[in-house]
Amino acid sequence: MPISSQFTSVLSKDWEINFTQCNPNGNLKYTDLCNLIQLTAAAHSELGGISFSDMQEFNQAWVLSRMRVEITELPKWKDVITINTWINSLENSRSVRAIEVLLNGRKIIGCETFWVVFNTKIRRPEELKLPISHFELFPERKTAKISFSKIIAGDSLEKINKKEVVLSDLDIVNHVNNVKYLEWCLDYLNTEIILKQQIESFEMNFLKELSLKDNIEINKCEDSNKIQFTITKEEKTCFALEINLK
Repeated sequence: MPISSQFTSVLSKDWEINFTQCNPNGNLKYTDLCNLIQLTAAAHSELGGISFSDMQEFNQAWVLSRMRVEITELPKWKDVITINTWINSLENSRSVRAIEVLLNGRKIIGCETFWVVFNTKIRRPEELKLPISHFELFPERKTAKISFSKIIAGDSLEKINKKEVVLSDLDIVNHVNNVKYLEWCLDYLNTEIILKQQIESFEMNFLKELSLKDNIEINKCEDSNKIQFTITKEEKTCFALEINLK
């Protein structure tokens, strides 16, 4: 679709937290936080003419490669949050996007994401085939104190479960959605860490896509204030998560 008349290089979007998005303590789930971040980024891309539908004309899609989220506090049921997003860099096949979450005008969450243009037929990265010059870039306007990085998995990882990818794990790109990886791992986290909001930040690396009926293993290691997970297929790491505790 053409560039919307409502397009601006910084998008601000309000979301009301509903009960389906909350943990038993009434706080927004970390997975639903990531869903809202993803939906806000998608809304900005749609206004700017580089949405999934626009890119599918060239068999392309944006896929998430790395993500870092820093949390001061989580919003609660019925809170209305504002999510602002803008692009730090956008060239060739790669883009760095910043996202911040505000509650009553106060920043409570900062996030930095790294996206790659992916050809959905040949399943490989490639250069974006749509115009992007109308996007103003903000390379110095950061929302996270620390940028995303390559996660180095510890030596003491232990296998904690294995599973087969099912249809409900897949998204419109026909691979496991990024939030599913996080969900799989958080299911093996001590519940008190989640319910007492002990997570200060988490970072995710998406390394290889997973498809329907793939058999994977979930691995975990932890120390006093850092917990790592990896998801592997045939002993190759497809996903890495690092959680830092308060």
